[in-house]
Order: sequence, then C-alpha cells, then structure tokens
Amino acid sequence: MQEPTAIPLSLYIHFPWCVRKCPYCDFNSHEAKGVIPERQYIDALLSDLDDALPNIWGRSIQSIFMGGGTPSLFSPESMDYLLSGLRSRLNFSPSIETTMEANPGTAEHGKFSEFFAVGINRLSIGIQSFDDGQLQTLGRIHNRREAFRAVEIAHAAGFENLNLDLMFGLPKQTSAQALADLQNAIDLEPTHLSHYQLTIEPNTFFYHQPPLVPDDDQLFEMQQQCQTLLADRDYTQYEVSAYARAGQQCQHNLNYWQFGDYLGIGAGAHSKLSLGQPLQITRQWRVKNPQDYLDKVRHRQHLGGEHVLTPADLPVEFMLNALRLVQGFDKTIFTERTGLPLEAIETPLAQAMQAGLLQQDTQRLWPSSKGLHFLNELLQYFMP
Repeated sequence: MQEPTAIPLSLYIHFPWCVRKCPYCDFNSHEAKGVIPERQYIDALLSDLDDALPNIWGRSIQSIFMGGGTPSLFSPESMDYLLSGLRSRLNFSPSIETTMEANPGTAEHGKFSEFFAVGINRLSIGIQSFDDGQLQTLGRIHNRREAFRAVEIAHAAGFENLNLDLMFGLPKQTSAQALADLQNAIDLEPTHLSHYQLTIEPNTFFYHQPPLVPDDDQLFEMQQQCQTLLADRDYTQYEVSAYARAGQQCQHNLNYWQFGDYLGIGAGAHSKLSLGQPLQITRQWRVKNPQDYLDKVRHRQHLGGEHVLTPADLPVEFMLNALRLVQGFDKTIFTERTGLPLEAIETPLAQAMQAGLLQQDTQRLWPSSKGLHFLNELLQYFMP
C-alpha cells in the first residue's frame, strides 16, 4: 500500500461566476451581477488553501484545473496574483499541467496571451456547438463566428495544449448536424476533444421545461458515427467522453479517473484526500454560495461538509472513476488507492466478467465495449 504522499495530487479551483446561466447547467455557477470581487475572492482562495495545507504537507501538485462558472472572466492580473500565491505555498511538479476553462464570449487576444504568459499552459474552451440556432437554444453567450475566433485567438496566444468541449444529442439534432459540428471542431486542430451527450439534470431549466431531444436509437447512431470520425482523424478515445491526439490526454482528469487525490478550493469545490495510515479517504466540500463562501472563509467556517469513506464505499467509489477509462486500470492501483486487497471485490469482478461487461489480463482490468455502453449496469456489481 502506498503512503498518502505517494498518491498523485491535483488542485481544483472553482470560479463561481458566469455571464449567464445556461438552461442545461447544474454546476455551481451564478450570474455575475455588477463587478466581480476578483481580489477579494482570490484572497479567500488563498486563505482556504492555507487552512488545507496541513492535509497535503510534503506532496507535489501534478495538475491545476480552474473551472466554473467562467474563470476567463477574471483578469490576467488576478490570475497572476493567484498563481504567485499558489507557487509560494505549494510544491509544483516540474511538468505541471495548468488548465483554465474559457468561454468563447470572453475571448480577447491580449487577455489570452497574458493568461499564457502568467503560467496557464492548457485552455479548455466551452464551444458546445457551432450551430447558431443550437447555441441560442443552449443559452450560450457566443455565436458560431465567435467560437471560431476564440480558438484562433487561443492558438495565436501560444496555447498548443487545447481542449474543445462539444455536445451531441442536442434538441432536434440529426446525426448529420452532429457530424458537421464535430468536423468544425476537428478542423480547428485542438489536441483534445471532450465530446459528450447533453443530459437533462435536475435543478436546471431544461429539467422543468424539457426540450425534444433524439431518442436512444438516434443517440447511439449519432455517437457511433462521431466516434468513427474522431478515430479517422487520429483522436483516440481514452475515456467515455474524452478523445486526444497522441500524448495529449488531460492529466488532471486522468488523476480523477485513476482515483488519485485532489484538493478543491473555492465556492462549492469538492476534495478527495487520502490521509494517514491505515489509509483514510475523506471527501470534503465547500459552501456553495459565493457570498457565503467569502464571509465564512474569514472565520474558517467555509467547509460545507465532510465524509470519511467506509471500506464498503470504496469499491464503487473507485470503479465509478476507473471504469470510465477505455484502457481500465492496473490491478495494483486498486490496492494502492483504496487500501483494500483485490480479493475484496473478487465476487463482483467474476460476475461482471461473466456478464461480458468486464475483461482482464494478468495486469489490468478494463470495461468491454458492452461495458462502456452499459456503464451503469456494470457499476451495479460493485454497489455495497
């Protein structure tokens, strides 16, 4: 079993403000009303980090992901101040991947160049679609022309490591339209594509007023055709909805999926940390409302809750992540990251393999093609 200090550690930073809440979005995002308190919020992030440092002493940060909301609403000066504060408190891996999410509607050439100059080396742009009608339906603040322009600006600013987010299964979308969207994205030559199905989540506008979306058969055909196009263009699928050129997988998300550790700071951010010996895996979450978070950080009351995983929780918690990976996981990682012997899941492993949902060799376990398509069914075998 590994010491907690040997388990990879990432940092997630949440920026809760956006220009407008999208009707499908269930993330902790809040429409910015007036001026965003950038300096106050970053000071709160650094105080939040200071409070968490005892839990990660001696550990290097492998990756940073700035998500939201819309982090690119913040100024380059604020990002420089934040990253300087992080460097003074944390041990950065020499090859650290630092990702910022950006909205095409907030893309400016000078701004993106400065983001790159202060140390952000990976950009993830939320395109979602290149169809103006779909963008309007999805509540996006950009149009087709601005989507193309944002990617061109990112390339010109120096971002060689670039992800585009794209959805399929949009309201009344046909396979031909989904393929056209995907071809537009590929033509822009990103190194990584997140291509995922629109899902209707509770507590969203779409949940209360559902749009007409393709049925399951149409979605399956759409996904199959899109995956063929991606493979033909040298984008390899390595996770359920993630495709990358050779060597360009998202290291931050890989750490999630391999059940590594991550510290989350910011309003509504979540953490998963391995502490002590024997291994104790703890999940934490911060209060969600931005103003509550700002008020409570000052009094060290910003934790919204904490839960220590039990041995019964661990198999499904691990598999929820690891079985999203096309190549699955090395068998030794299960024990290293959970503290449990592989024999603890011997029965569900055998049942899942008998059902044709899981495959193995001497070193690895991975979902079959059927298992990837019926992931929820596969995960049921590992439920407590």
